[in-house]
Order: sequence, then structure tokens, then C-alpha cells
Amino acid sequence: MVGEKIKSIRENKGITINELAQRADISKSYISTIERDIQKNPSIKVLEKIAAALEVPLDMLLDQSSTKILEEEWVQLLKEAIGQGLTKEEFIHFTMLMKIKRKKSIYAGIQQNKKKTI
Repeated sequence: MVGEKIKSIRENKGITINELAQRADISKSYISTIERDIQKNPSIKVLEKIAAALEVPLDMLLDQSSTKILEEEWVQLLKEAIGQGLTKEEFIHFTMLMKIKRKKSIYAGIQQNKKKTI
């Protein structure tokens, strides 16, 4: 399960649950529920944050069946978008806009952290 993998990687890297929570900007209690498999289906966004905080690729946290389900969900979403008229160019444009938005959001977070330390 994903919780067991997160806990194993975290412990192997010598990271406490408090440190992981701080690095990932996720509550300690939520990470604990994931690691204990109480929360069996955390969102991809949460898993991405945890993977980044642990400095591992996202697919390392996911087991093969989760990856296959995720791939099937993406294929279905893309089929639906194409069926509704989404073009390849529009999809490329959208992904470029999301990259810009993420960079702005990261920059804003850095600026906020600088203000807190001043």
C-alpha cells in the first residue's frame, strides 16, 4: 500500500513525520493516517507533495495497480476532452499555462517565506 511505501522511504531517509509534514506542507495527522492505511486513497496532489518532500519520483509511491488505474483515468479524461473538441494545440497551450501558474505559485510561496523570516 502507498502508506507503507511512504513510511518506509521516510524512515530509510531518516526523516521524521514532523519533518515530512513541514517539507510537504501537509498536516502531520494526515500523513499519519496515510502511513497507517486509514486514508487509503490520498489525492495525487498530496502524493506529489510527499514525493517531492521525500525527493523521490511519484511512481515510486504508487504500486503497479494504482499506476494502471491512474493511467486509465487519464486516458478516459483525454478521450472525453477530445470528444468535446479539445485540440492538440489547446492541450499544449493549457499545459504551458499550468507550468507558468505553478512557477508563479512557487515564487509567491518563496516570497511569503522570506517575509516571515524578516
